[in-house]
Amino acid sequence: MIRIRFADEGRTVETDRTGHDVLNTPVLNKGSAWSEEERIRLGLLGLLPYHISTIEEQLARVYRNYQQRTNDLDRYLYLTDLQDRNETLFYRLLLEHITEMMPVVYTPEVGVACQRYSHLFHRPRGLFISYPHRAQIETMLRAWPFADQVRVIVVTDGERILGLGDQGMGGIGIPIGKLTLYSLCAGIHPATTLPIVLDVGTNNPTLLNDPLYLGWRHERVRGREYDDFIEQFVTAVEKVFPHALLQWEDFAKDNARNLLDRYRDRILSFNDDIQGTGAVTLAGWLAAVEISGVPLADQRIVMLGAGSAATGIAEQIVAVMVEAGIPLEQARRTIWLIDSRDLVHTRRTGLEAVKMLYAQPYEMLEGWTREGGETFTLYDVVSNVRPTCLIGTSAQPGAFDERTIREMARHVEHPVIFPLSNPTSKSEAVPADLIAWTEGRALVATGSPFEPVTYSGRTFTIGQCNNVFIFPGVGLGVIAVGAKRVTDAMFIAAARALSAFSPARQDPTASLYPSLTQVRDVSRAVAQAVAAEAVRSGLAAPLSAEEQTARIDATMWTPVYPQVRRMEEYAVHY
Repeated sequence: MIRIRFADEGRTVETDRTGHDVLNTPVLNKGSAWSEEERIRLGLLGLLPYHISTIEEQLARVYRNYQQRTNDLDRYLYLTDLQDRNETLFYRLLLEHITEMMPVVYTPEVGVACQRYSHLFHRPRGLFISYPHRAQIETMLRAWPFADQVRVIVVTDGERILGLGDQGMGGIGIPIGKLTLYSLCAGIHPATTLPIVLDVGTNNPTLLNDPLYLGWRHERVRGREYDDFIEQFVTAVEKVFPHALLQWEDFAKDNARNLLDRYRDRILSFNDDIQGTGAVTLAGWLAAVEISGVPLADQRIVMLGAGSAATGIAEQIVAVMVEAGIPLEQARRTIWLIDSRDLVHTRRTGLEAVKMLYAQPYEMLEGWTREGGETFTLYDVVSNVRPTCLIGTSAQPGAFDERTIREMARHVEHPVIFPLSNPTSKSEAVPADLIAWTEGRALVATGSPFEPVTYSGRTFTIGQCNNVFIFPGVGLGVIAVGAKRVTDAMFIAAARALSAFSPARQDPTASLYPSLTQVRDVSRAVAQAVAAEAVRSGLAAPLSAEEQTARIDATMWTPVYPQVRRMEEYAVHY
């Protein structure tokens, strides 16, 4: 274990390491910016060039090198290398170029990196907990270099990476990316974060047949063996990191829901694909509802895709409607789910329990005009329901076609259309088409970044429905006040806080979501809302609003170089 200790509100870091060990520890390393006193005290004289750089000089150098890369994968690899050498400089660079670099360090480029992980591998980051080593999980957790500092864990089993499916062990890129965003957007110190992949095999034949694949070459463990493995993992986390927040990430649909339900009342945990996606979509939807002027009770929401993301969105929309006084069953009837087989209705057999909550009574459908034969097409549903809102989580590119969108726009003044699947190649529609097909009346947000759209002399900024506006702030709020659990009410509070930042509330042609340059302000506001809800519900100590804010501000790390000195018990005095 590498020992570090923070002092002077983070302005000073003490460590037991010296010499090359310090230079090879990314959370400590300053590259060429070590002061002369630090070089002497930490045994760095002669290990670095003479000149002592300012961080501004370093930023100019690394940004120039970044600009020389000719494609996004090379840029991703360059930034990853910088992160593995000097985390403070890495995060400072990202903060100064956040709009430019966010799509490189996370979606969509992280998906490519996951797909090619074994071919691009050069240095491990995170923990790789493989099924054959299940008896040593606790030992592996304790071996993490900063085991005594861990506050946030993101874990995946790699089975549902973005819209790309099973990437096996290569899915580690997602926890790494998510934790990068925790540090970048909410100031969670990188030394307190831990990315983990649970390698339970893969059913991806390309990976199984790839001689360079670095994961366990075995079909995925299922059933009781899988459940027992997860239980071993959670038990070990409880013992080694009893106060850490655990985020479940990119698990397949059934496992995602089961793990959330099984552990949400036992450990401090949440699922970003379900709850985070639900909250960030809810935030944009609330802003769009206000702009459109259609009352909550008159909303009709069609969702193409009925996996964990869609049901998470549905749950939070329904919760807000119920808060507004709409009866629960009436609120659920406003949601129309279409899965890979058909519209979700009461004559369907074999539906999961969560889908059954939104199954529309089949008697309501018997008089419909339709063209789908035995099943209902998206066009059938849109032409009969006349939705106010259309949401895509299906990973079917082009699924929102011109005919369907024009039909929707015939009946709604301001169609709310959210093609949320990512990466970009999986988006259900392109914003330029949606704006054109609705004569500029649509309120559009997407899962991946798109350029502004010009139509009829007006420019429409396309908001990205990006979970980065939610989960880092949720984590910050939970950690800052020491919440015991993460609840759905906290995510609704987070969504309302984010929705208040929507530029479209003042200008309908503006984005439904704030600029990424505001993400730290958004995360702070989300953290305040989450902290307040934790205190209100009795899941945190009874702190005043001022105390909550003070704790949040004290938890937020800023990427500036601290003074680094050797721990007194290890110091050599000259």
